[in-house]
Amino acid sequence: MTRTAIVTGGASGIGRAIAAELVRRGVQVTIADIANAERTAKELGCGHAVVDVTDAAAVRDLAEEVKARHGRLDFMFNNAGIGIGGASEELTLDHWNRAIDVNLKGVVHGVTAAYPIMIEQGFGHIVNTGSLAGLTPAPLMLPYTATKHAVVGLSIALRAEAAAHGVRVSVVCPGFVDTPLLDNTNPGLPQTEVARRARSTAIKAQGRLYPAEAVARDVLRGVARNQALIVTPASARAVWRVVRLSPSLAIRVAGAAFRRFVS
Repeated sequence: MTRTAIVTGGASGIGRAIAAELVRRGVQVTIADIANAERTAKELGCGHAVVDVTDAAAVRDLAEEVKARHGRLDFMFNNAGIGIGGASEELTLDHWNRAIDVNLKGVVHGVTAAYPIMIEQGFGHIVNTGSLAGLTPAPLMLPYTATKHAVVGLSIALRAEAAAHGVRVSVVCPGFVDTPLLDNTNPGLPQTEVARRARSTAIKAQGRLYPAEAVARDVLRGVARNQALIVTPASARAVWRVVRLSPSLAIRVAGAAFRRFVS
């Protein structure tokens, strides 16, 4: 029987790459996004829905529609997200609320839509997109960092519960990836120097940006292995290792990076 998947934020970036890789592997994919969903779906040869992940009812309706149409929902990729950048004193409650609404509540809406379906059918895999910033003391983007830490915590705690129902949960924590997110930081919000320099800062920090297509392959490899945390690329795993071995060192390094940026 053909497997099915929903990919939020599937019209561009990591979401598009995951959707393309799933289609290539024979999965019946529905991409959900607020813009360009139909165009991307035509390019990939999959289904689409215009959905804002901040709308819980719309996300729930999509999950129920896919289950009704195909008789199952195998994968829920809660991938939609936005970038927020700036020194904390520059950021307003609008920056914080937007990050929480999209990056955290968007994931919550996807989980609460898909999880009951997967419990009922006795199988399924929820894959939430976090970030290396959700595992490290990442400065200059605190709303983003906070929401991604929350996504990691949500995912690993849900994984502990979900196993009893035959449902799997993974969280993806990529480093800097070559996606439009780096060119559209603080979307619709007051801009900052950090936001304007997001791409160049990412390149300086990581050396080179990891391709979204490589992330997609890493993600699906991790999903096949039922990994709890999928951290990619290797440079991100190295940073994560430092954080686990010496949190105080990681904080000092982050503080030095902050001082270099603002000096």
